[in-house]
Amino acid sequence: MAGPRRTAIRGTIARGTPARGRARAAELPPAEPVANPERPRNVVDHVLERRNALSRLHAGTAVLSSDVCDADPYLLRAARFHGEPAGECPACRDPGLVTLTYVYGDQLGPYSGRIRATEDLAPMSHQYGAFSVYVVEVCQRCHWNFLLRTYVLGDGVPRRPPATPRDLLD
Repeated sequence: MAGPRRTAIRGTIARGTPARGRARAAELPPAEPVANPERPRNVVDHVLERRNALSRLHAGTAVLSSDVCDADPYLLRAARFHGEPAGECPACRDPGLVTLTYVYGDQLGPYSGRIRATEDLAPMSHQYGAFSVYVVEVCQRCHWNFLLRTYVLGDGVPRRPPATPRDLLD
């Protein structure tokens, strides 16, 4: 018995002709009203959790120092090269505490998940509709790290993400 016949034609759409059955790019959602794109919104501040962790660390109850001073090696390396000075470490009292600012969002495309300087956030808030900002403090001496706050910036106008450059390494 012979099976179904296969053809050698790979596609039926010639270049330059409109695609009848192909799905178009999804429409962007409507813009959300934002009075000031540089003003943080949806702010989540973790200061109470931080205070609780520090009080338990200094009291020596129910927390090992390795539970709160467990920074990832990549986070420590990022702190060394991209950290912004933040004063004294609350765990070891070393003056080398730094903060890192990470940005995430669909509209950032391949640039999502990168570290940005604080002064870069204001121009970015006018270039993108919405992106999340995560501020983390890190001490390189004792490896203390804590998420300080998260918030959203942007002008509220949805945009398509930029194309991934060909030379961008994965």
